[in-house]
Amino acid sequence: MQPAQRTSPPSPKLIQSSDQQWDVFISHASEDKESFVRPLANALIAEGIKVWFDELTLTLGDSLRREMDRGLAASRFGIVVFSPAFFQKEWPERELDGLVARESNEQKVILPIWHGIGGNEIATYSPMLADRLAVSSSSGLPYVVARALEAISQRHA
Repeated sequence: MQPAQRTSPPSPKLIQSSDQQWDVFISHASEDKESFVRPLANALIAEGIKVWFDELTLTLGDSLRREMDRGLAASRFGIVVFSPAFFQKEWPERELDGLVARESNEQKVILPIWHGIGGNEIATYSPMLADRLAVSSSSGLPYVVARALEAISQRHA
């Protein structure tokens, strides 16, 4: 009779499965959800984009930090909706930090949208962010969605 072999517990997976991959993670301030972010998320989903959006992804009892980390790690792009409210909140800035950490010189991750804010305000917060080509929500939702789809599809080319 051989002694029982001791097995170590399985290591936790950072990303559970391929069906939990998202095309975009939407980072935003909750104040902008009703006026712009929810319609943006719905329009992207209607175009066949897999969207990590808090109210569609999180469920009762989820760990906010853990689920946001998972969403940030498992998304190809981060759409960041910069607004006056964005810069007043801790969670959106943490999400932005996570997206910045994922970027390299060869690969863009952050797709910036300016919502009720302009280049001067962005530059006051971060000159490096102001250097990025962004789209303004004042151009209208169809235009913003078209620019996002263009950026997402270029990565596949």
